[in-house]
Formats: sequence, structure tokens, C-alpha cells
Amino acid sequence: MKHILNRLINQESISTEEAKQVLVNISKGDYNQSQIASFLTVYMMRNITIEELQGFRDALLELCIPVNLDAYNAVDLCGTGGDGKDTFNISTLASFVTAGADVNVTKHGNYGVSSACGSSNVLEYLGIKFSNDIAFLKTCLDDAGICVLHAPLFHPAMKNVAPIRHDLGVKTFFNMLGPMVNPSFPKNQMVGVFSLELLRLYSYLYQTTDKNYNIVHALDGYDEISLTGAAKVTNNNTELVLNPSDFGIDTLNQNAIHGGNSIESSAKIFMHVLQGQGTEAQNHVVCANAALAISTVKNTSIQESFELAKQSLMSGNAKKRFDKLVALSQ
Repeated sequence: MKHILNRLINQESISTEEAKQVLVNISKGDYNQSQIASFLTVYMMRNITIEELQGFRDALLELCIPVNLDAYNAVDLCGTGGDGKDTFNISTLASFVTAGADVNVTKHGNYGVSSACGSSNVLEYLGIKFSNDIAFLKTCLDDAGICVLHAPLFHPAMKNVAPIRHDLGVKTFFNMLGPMVNPSFPKNQMVGVFSLELLRLYSYLYQTTDKNYNIVHALDGYDEISLTGAAKVTNNNTELVLNPSDFGIDTLNQNAIHGGNSIESSAKIFMHVLQGQGTEAQNHVVCANAALAISTVKNTSIQESFELAKQSLMSGNAKKRFDKLVALSQ
């Protein structure tokens, strides 16, 4: 590690194979906590290269506990986090709205590191059980149209990193990796990223896969469609800019999509929205993100997908999927 750190400190980059090997070595416990923390810190000081990101991704996919859920043609809605915006749990809610529109979802998530409340925090608080048992996950998909893949259960190799990430409390390159290392290797993904630079890297790496994908970054900094302004989207076929007007709505104020400052308050907002008691702004931003996921799988237009999402939320379908998942967790 000393050799690698010296090179990185001298502004050099490492190859795909070297990046992969570092994570493999971390998983084996070859490095101490100070070395790992130093390695993570380097990437807070400079941009990651495509080769490095690819190496880290390849290592985590190779080291994960895979689950084969191909038969469900599911989509994952997962953001990188790390945008510093402290929104409520938009992509997690959008996952249930997507399931309520009859699109299967394999939701990859984790506890919050750089935010007050990650998807796993809110779902666990509300009574959803995490499991890596494939029979249970298939039952969730069969009965609720959605299953939750809690990252630590599928990436045991990263147990040496989790406490360091928690202690640092800021975004690291592991934020960049989250959406790329779903252990069910979903064929469809709606991914939110925290910067235009990361959008470019993701686009490059996703072009080399056989996935259907939409990668999104709101131009005012969000790692999801925020409806507070324009969002850039890249997918298999094209690049486009989505504006609130494309969903037939007015631009939102940033305060309108701010989240809770604790797990309890985040869970309260989550249930309000799911029960159809959210504000118009909250409903719209959830449905806009669900719309992009629905269109990824169904190949429907954004407007049509937005209507399907609103129908799922306001009819109570999304909440039924959530209630079923809670019931299966008992």
C-alpha cells in the first residue's frame, strides 16, 4: 500500500488492475485502518479516473454474494448520494411507486454515510427486514414486486471499510460505486449521480454493459431529478435535458424537497408521501424519478410514465407494495 499511496500522493493514477487489487487486499485485511483512510482521502482531493473506477467496480462485483433474479426483469433505482442536499428519501419512495406501476424493483441500498438517513435506515426503522436469502427475495418480488438488497449483506468484503466510512462521515469513492455493484446484476437501472464528471464516467462504463439505463444529474447539484431546474440524462441511445415542463409542472423551490434531519423525521415524511398525504412538490419529485425508472423498463414516454407513477401513488398501489414487504418481514 505504501508504494500505491506514494504514487497517488504524487498525482499519479493507478491502473484498473491495481485499483481492483487494492480493494481485494482491503477485503482480505491486508491494510491497517490508517492506510485505508489515507487511500479513501486521496480520492476526496482529486477526481477518480475511469480506469480506477472500473477497477473498484470489478473488485466489488467479483467479491459480492450474487443473487440471480434475472427472471423478474427488474429495475434498480439507486443514487450515489453525496450531493450534500439532504433531500427526503426520494429514490426509495420512487422504488415503491415504480413497483406499484407493475415494474419489478431490486432496490440496492445502504445506511446513510454523508446524509442523515439512507434508504436502509428508513426502511429498517419502518419494519422491513434485510436478508440475502434468495428464496425470501423471490417471495418479496412475487408478492410485492420489490425486494431490498441491503449492501452489507452482499458485500461482506467491505466490512473493513464500513467503520472508516462511518467515522469519516463524508462522501468517498464508495458513494460512486453503490449503484454499480447491485448483487443481482439488474438489466435495467435508473441511476442518480452527484456531478457531471461522474455522469460522464458512468456513461462510459455503462456503454460497455448490456443494461438498459438512464443516468441522471440535476444541473443544480442533485443526484436525482429534483424538478428545481434542468437535469441531464444519458441512456443507451441518447443524451437529453429534462425540465420540469417536460412533466407538465412548474419548477420547484429547493426547500420543498428538503428531507428530515433524523431517521424518525425522515420516516414520517416517507409515510406521509406513501399514504398520499405528501405535498404536491413531494409527490411530483417522487413520481418524476419513478417515471424515469418506469420508462427505462417499459420504453414509454416520460409523460406517460409520469402518469403511471402518479396513478400508482395516488391509488394506494405503491403503499400496498410497501405494506406487503413489511408483512413479509414479520
